[in-house]
Parts: sequence; structure tokens; C-alpha cells
Amino acid sequence: MSDAAASAVKTVEGGCRCGRVRFRVTGDALVTMACHCTGCQRMTASAYSLSGLYPAEAFAVIEGTPVIGGLHGPTRHFHCDHCKSWLFTRPEGLDAFVNIRSTMLDAPMSAPPLFETFTEEALPWAATGASVSYPKFPPPESFGTLMQAYAESLASG
Repeated sequence: MSDAAASAVKTVEGGCRCGRVRFRVTGDALVTMACHCTGCQRMTASAYSLSGLYPAEAFAVIEGTPVIGGLHGPTRHFHCDHCKSWLFTRPEGLDAFVNIRSTMLDAPMSAPPLFETFTEEALPWAATGASVSYPKFPPPESFGTLMQAYAESLASG
């Protein structure tokens, strides 16, 4: 990559509410999403969670040590041990990716999520602006198409 191309790559930092845990991500999200599952509702104390999926190699914790919260299962939800902010998730079986809570970025994404999941558990009044909806989690084979649609939306918008 040339120096000009390297300098054009977007780098964004983010962190928890108290500032003890900070992270950096390079490049754009591969796709953005909202999850309406009752687990996300409870962990966010809101109607749904918002996140962006990034390649794991584009992500780094640069300050502090996040801890696992939530259910402590194979999908690992990372939080600040002090303020308990939910920062990012390392989804089970998707070790090449990290799912960052969009609102934890210093410059949160302004576009609505491309897709939403677990709409069968959504609160009846909760609207996300997503263009694609799934009653549960989308099948793994749909992610290629979703990532392509998101890339096209970035290029056109």
C-alpha cells in the first residue's frame, strides 16, 4: 500500500463511558446491524443493540483490560470492569471478526444499520431503519451478500 493510500485509511478510536478501556479500529465496518434479542435488550437497557462487524486484525485494545460480561458463554461480550460499558463482542465461530458496539466509537456511525436480527423478539414500537430484517440470526451464508450490499451503500452514499 502506498503512503497516500495508507493515510487515506480511516482509523477511529472508541472506549467505555469512564475512559479506562480504549480501542482503535482501522477501516470501515464490513456491515452494520441491530439486534432485537432479549439478551441485547437487557445488556443495553434499550430496545436493541447497534454494532459494526470488523476484521479482527483491524481492531486493537489500546488502553485498559476489558473483561467478559453477559452470559460468559462461547460468544464473548467484552465490558469495562469499572463502568460496565458493553464495548465489543467476539462471536462464537467467527474468530476472524469483532463486533463493536457502534455507540462506543468516539465518532459513532451516522447511517442506520443495514440489517436487523431477532425481529421476532423486537419491542413492537422499535424501528431501526434497517433495510433487511431477520426473525432470528441470519444464516452464515448470507453474510457475503450483506457485506457486499453494505460496501455498495458506502460507495454510493
